[in-house]
Amino acid sequence: MGSSTHKTFGEHPREECGVVAVYSERDQTSRLAFFGLYALQHRGQESAGIASADLTNIHVHTDMGLVSQVFREDSLSHLQGNLVIGHTRYSTTGSSNACNAQPIVVNGIHGKLALANNGNIINAATLKSQQQLEWNCTYTSTTDSEVLAYQLANSPGVDWHDRAKQFMRSVQGAYSLVALTKDTMIAARDPLGIRPMCLGKWEDGWIIASETCALDHLGAEFVKELEPGEIITVSNGELKSSLYTLTPAPRKLCVFELIYFARPDSKLDNNLVYSVRKQLGAQLAREHPVDADLVIGVPDSSTSAAVGYSVESGIPFSDGLIKNRYVGRTFIEPEQSLRDIGVRQKFNPLMEVIQGKRLVVVDDSIVRGTTTPHVVNLLKKSGATEVHLRVCAPPIKHPCYMGVDMASREELIASSKTVSEIKDYIDCDSLGYLSVENLLEVVNTDSGGFCDACFTGNYPIPIQLEMTKLSLEETEESPVR
Repeated sequence: MGSSTHKTFGEHPREECGVVAVYSERDQTSRLAFFGLYALQHRGQESAGIASADLTNIHVHTDMGLVSQVFREDSLSHLQGNLVIGHTRYSTTGSSNACNAQPIVVNGIHGKLALANNGNIINAATLKSQQQLEWNCTYTSTTDSEVLAYQLANSPGVDWHDRAKQFMRSVQGAYSLVALTKDTMIAARDPLGIRPMCLGKWEDGWIIASETCALDHLGAEFVKELEPGEIITVSNGELKSSLYTLTPAPRKLCVFELIYFARPDSKLDNNLVYSVRKQLGAQLAREHPVDADLVIGVPDSSTSAAVGYSVESGIPFSDGLIKNRYVGRTFIEPEQSLRDIGVRQKFNPLMEVIQGKRLVVVDDSIVRGTTTPHVVNLLKKSGATEVHLRVCAPPIKHPCYMGVDMASREELIASSKTVSEIKDYIDCDSLGYLSVENLLEVVNTDSGGFCDACFTGNYPIPIQLEMTKLSLEETEESPVR
């Protein structure tokens, strides 16, 4: 979301961003990055950009809009070179402005550098002040990614791999970033592995992406998920990989990647996300059973969990809401008399399916509680005799400072209301959340732990509780929008 006047009807946490980095000997490497971003469109719909390097210079094209809107034949043809990075954005730090579209290009003591990031840097304001004093940096955006770009572009070291290690020692927060100089491609995952990142290969090159679905679309062979704290550089066709420290911290992957963010056909921890969500739905059925006639999911992210609930409970599954997948964000807030219009333009109920039925409605999360009452009302007006809401995540009581826009604590409905009070507010017949314990039992793997701070308040690193996504705009040094 952009400024505070930007109204949406979204109930779920906002996706973070998607990044790709490509090295290939093919002529149109930028096209590979384009199709990689296209596969990651679900991670951000505000802006998109690609930067390429041809050993002498960096070329960049960014704009507001979807990937398919930002790029045309002419824009891709100008992105020459065998090293390419790309980004599709939903703003987490910095508002929805063209100046914040990525990749962002800066000039440092080692030359020009382009950078794109998925995450949120909690010490960005401190780094920015230091950069202004030490390197006299000037800023053209209000995003922490520009701060990251300057930090990397000016880090000491004999080569870019060494500079990336120095860079990671100064940065705190969540990031899976890709960067580009005129002759080197760089990728780095934060030491806690909060944001996902994976590596794939072709016969003539490499691809790094936020999710494995991007590799699948491009026909690349999956190699591995990057380790927390791992740095990868590609220069002269050679890939180099190492950890920035010999004593890595315990992994804290954002658990919402498995609940909501990642595409169901992606793999995390070598597990298909679709299968994990089915297991979450099954666990939800065991934890919160109910007598009902039909299980439906709130499309699309909850469909697989609804199937899991149905299989475990023995209650038949059906589509009950049809989603209009072409509805974007709107600045138009309907009058009170048309309060359901935001839901109706997104969902249309199948009246013949749900009429006279006791429904189990499976959703992945409730954040503000703004949309859910309208969905329940829509189903009841369409003939459902009972609506039992089941949620695949625990109550969200704490904001995220690690790259997910979940609203402030005051806006989170579960921070001030009990489950019983939320049930009454939503006006459903019963409400059941998956417990933290059962959530972690399902997602637990040998790869390590998860960040569940939005449920528990146990942040993986110390944070400033007053931080907001617009914090860099609120400082005196920041450009005025």
